[in-house]
Amino acid sequence: MNPNHVYDMIIVGGGPGGYTSALYAARAGLDTVVLEKLSAGGQMALSQQIDNYPGFEDGIDGFTLGEKMQQQAEKFGAVTEYAEVSKLELSETPKRVVTSSGTYLGKTVVIATGATPRVLGIPEEQALVGRGVAYCAACDGMFYRGKTVVVVGGGNSAVADALLLSRIAQKVILVHRRDSLRAEKIYHDQLMHTANVEFRWNSTVTELLHDEHLTGVRLKDTVTGEESTLACDGLFVSVGRKPATELVDGQLTLDDHGYIAAGESTETSIPGVYAVGDVRTKALRQIVTAVADGAVAVHMAEEYIARNAK
Repeated sequence: MNPNHVYDMIIVGGGPGGYTSALYAARAGLDTVVLEKLSAGGQMALSQQIDNYPGFEDGIDGFTLGEKMQQQAEKFGAVTEYAEVSKLELSETPKRVVTSSGTYLGKTVVIATGATPRVLGIPEEQALVGRGVAYCAACDGMFYRGKTVVVVGGGNSAVADALLLSRIAQKVILVHRRDSLRAEKIYHDQLMHTANVEFRWNSTVTELLHDEHLTGVRLKDTVTGEESTLACDGLFVSVGRKPATELVDGQLTLDDHGYIAAGESTETSIPGVYAVGDVRTKALRQIVTAVADGAVAVHMAEEYIARNAK
């Protein structure tokens, strides 16, 4: 790499938002590099079947979709560098991105680092992902049509997941460690009046029961300590997500939940820096909304570059 080369756009993260930014930027003639530490697709790459992304009537697995996005962006001239970013200097001119393979300079930076689901941290949880354990009801709910599922959590996202699943599954059992939900009352009331939803209050999941696939969970009462088992076909963990904002903490404004404060324009608190996909403040975190962010970020970046051209 040329240490003095200044890219028009540096994209940190190769998920759907990052590679859509790369596609739009490259097609617009911007000198663009994507910095990705693992492989294309981000969290999407872990999904075995995606049925809600337009254009694939039979669905597509996340790894393949990520590769297709990468190949399409690179077809128009975007470059991918596999490197881990260790430091961002976003207020500099040009902006500096320090990685395991050197320092990259850019006129604009797109943060597409995503967010990861918080896990329960119990044995074999990760091993059963895709075999009964899931973290996204909108993504994986359709696989449990007519079945019994457990949702763990008590906030707005858990209740929204339970309501969505109630329209698909035969039975939804909401497990919460307290005796009441933290969700807003409007969601709470709606859930209470949903006929196929049951509750297990003051309970935590301590063990996953399975053969090749999940067959049930073991619960522990947080008040009495009593244990019980619950048969189910699927477990949806909805205890929050953790945005990957460590690199920008102290530089960009974050919201109360730790996401980058950026609206539909994707503009952050530093001019020339944009946040796309799951890492930014937004109402819905899906592949299609990340892709939309990527297109918007490039539009805003083009305007920024034009205003600051010397």
